[in-house]
Amino acid sequence: MITLPTIPFFLKNPKKRGLPPGTLVHVGRKRTVQPRATVWHYSADAYEEKEIASAEELEALQKKKGVLWVNVDGIHDTKLVESIGQAMHFHPLLIEDIVSTAQRPKVEDFGEYFFVVTKMLQMDPATGSLDVEQISLVVMENAVLSFQEKPQDVFDDIRERVRQSKGPIRERGADYLAYRLLDAIVDGYYGILSQLGDRIEELEKELLEAPDTSTLTAIHHLQRELVFVRKAVWPLRDVLIHLRPEETSIIKAETQPYLRDVYDHAIQIIDAVETYRDMATNMLSNYLSIVSNRMNQVMKVLTIVATIFIPLTFVAGVYGMNFQHMPELQSPWGYPAVLIFMATIGIGMALFFRWKKWM
Repeated sequence: MITLPTIPFFLKNPKKRGLPPGTLVHVGRKRTVQPRATVWHYSADAYEEKEIASAEELEALQKKKGVLWVNVDGIHDTKLVESIGQAMHFHPLLIEDIVSTAQRPKVEDFGEYFFVVTKMLQMDPATGSLDVEQISLVVMENAVLSFQEKPQDVFDDIRERVRQSKGPIRERGADYLAYRLLDAIVDGYYGILSQLGDRIEELEKELLEAPDTSTLTAIHHLQRELVFVRKAVWPLRDVLIHLRPEETSIIKAETQPYLRDVYDHAIQIIDAVETYRDMATNMLSNYLSIVSNRMNQVMKVLTIVATIFIPLTFVAGVYGMNFQHMPELQSPWGYPAVLIFMATIGIGMALFFRWKKWM
């Protein structure tokens, strides 16, 4: 039995109506109990990882040589986000967008840094429900700040590579780290599409064997999931297009081929989503056709049965009339003769329908 998830579509908060621009109001669900800010500061020959208690610690770390990665879990703590944003001299509207999870994936260039909003999708293995989390990235010349709603993410492999100095990540700049974070988010979509593909196969099998109302409900939920995945992935294509050296000076030319690879992955995912949407639409049409055909078969049987019994009902009705003078009323063979006559009519009509291949 397929578990049907509830999809949290982009949220709106009426509390923000009438407030001046830059007012911090968290929009979304509270995903973690204890907000925290973790810092990774690394270079080719040095590495430091710790949690910071205040935003003032960032100013000293930012002056050091190397790349600074700050990850904040729990954007519902608007005071924490605001203090970090002010310490890094972020625009007030940027800080406002960070705490609002209703943002559409986008990229904005502020000159000394650029701001990226993406959606990270995860499938709950226990319930099969699709969960979305907004990831905000602020990429500077020597620093990357990532803001998340909850601690669980797809960045664990990147953290291990930073800790153990695997690959070129500690030899590259902040733009390469931003690429790795975006690549991890996009690669996470492949896992979601794989699970959705398995669900489509299950529904197709169920559709051919024994479709019922739960199958129709599952198809509708699948369509909603695919629409939501498309909402998360489709704008990401424009985001990656704008992350080019000619668009922002922070992205170096040697990082551009990697970003093009992420762009290719995003296009592949978009194509897969469109294919799955077509398959879901076809499954809905097939379900309606199967139900209609099943109803036609039932009506066909009922029509044949009714047609056979019409003359039999007529004969029974005629001999059920209470007239005194009727043929065969006094005959000892009248009753069996009428039954044989009625049986002959019924069998004859059944054989006729069989010959016509109506049954």
